[in-house]
Amino acid sequence: MKRWGSLIAAVLLIVLVLAAFKGFAVFKMIQGFKAQGQPKFTVATMKAESSDWQNQFSAVGSLRAARGADLSAEVPGIVDSIGFNSGETVRAGTVLVRLRDADDRAKLDTLRAAAQLADIVYKRDQAQVEARALSQAQLDSDLATLNGANAQVAEQEALLAKKTIRAPFDGVLGIRAVDEGQYIAAGTKVVTLQQLDPIFADFTLSQDVLGQLSPKRPVTATVDAYPDTEFKGALSALDPLVDTNTRNISLRATLANHDHKLLPGMFGRLKIDAGDALHYITLPQAAVTYNPYGVTMYVVDHNKVPAGADGIAQQRIVKVGPTRGDQVAILDGIKEGDEVIVAGQIKLRNGALLTINNTQPVANDPNPKPSDQ
Repeated sequence: MKRWGSLIAAVLLIVLVLAAFKGFAVFKMIQGFKAQGQPKFTVATMKAESSDWQNQFSAVGSLRAARGADLSAEVPGIVDSIGFNSGETVRAGTVLVRLRDADDRAKLDTLRAAAQLADIVYKRDQAQVEARALSQAQLDSDLATLNGANAQVAEQEALLAKKTIRAPFDGVLGIRAVDEGQYIAAGTKVVTLQQLDPIFADFTLSQDVLGQLSPKRPVTATVDAYPDTEFKGALSALDPLVDTNTRNISLRATLANHDHKLLPGMFGRLKIDAGDALHYITLPQAAVTYNPYGVTMYVVDHNKVPAGADGIAQQRIVKVGPTRGDQVAILDGIKEGDEVIVAGQIKLRNGALLTINNTQPVANDPNPKPSDQ
């Protein structure tokens, strides 16, 4: 019995020694944490600044020439001469193609001679009628013959004019589709002619935005062929009819195209300015934290900062507005000049000590472009 009591006492002594050793270790750890002070969190910051915001609508559309046509002959014939080169810029009225017209010219000379004779006969009989040597009925018949002869001349002149194809307006010619000596039927395409400056961009938008659009609103367009170039223009027309299937309205913008970089048929991305420009405090979207109880941001408080820290985190509930690219507009809760935490805020709590490190840039581009892969 005495031996069991000694054994229990020994076990209790061992437990007490281990508990004392563990307690001392915990005490030393607590003292170490106290010596280190409150933990500090590394963050990136940015001064809140305001900038102009222009609300825009985005759309995709197709480009088309201000005036464009596939030129063709109205009458059949054999190509006698070609007066242009493919891709050439021409003025209105330039002769492009002449069809063989020798037979038509000879027939025109015959008809003119007949009209001239009819005119002579009519004038001679008119003198005889005045002298009461000829009846009025004969003079009327002569006048009808003269008018018919003149009409035949006009008809042949019109037919002869159709043998010559001219540029109906200033523009750039496409690739020639016929050759000299080739027989072409009526309606055969000879060449395309496109007026490229200015150029139209046709697109659609939802009917909901009609109240914010009007002719002459600025428009900016980009195309895949020139991704770094913006083409400026203005909204020129709104269709007076809304599509009942899609509830969209068709619109047209007119773009400057002095260098003829834009071509009809191209696909374009358009941005249309809506309403007046606004002035917002602008910050990176990464600075905003969305929670079930609201939208928050952290700012740096530089008052009563402990030694070794760069600032104290202060949480604020904010109201955000529209976004553009990497940026968001702040409507309330942040004022210009506040130092806002834009990276590292997820791990923060109100009153946390901060170490500020701004060596790594934070995305803040209003028009970001994807990097090349």
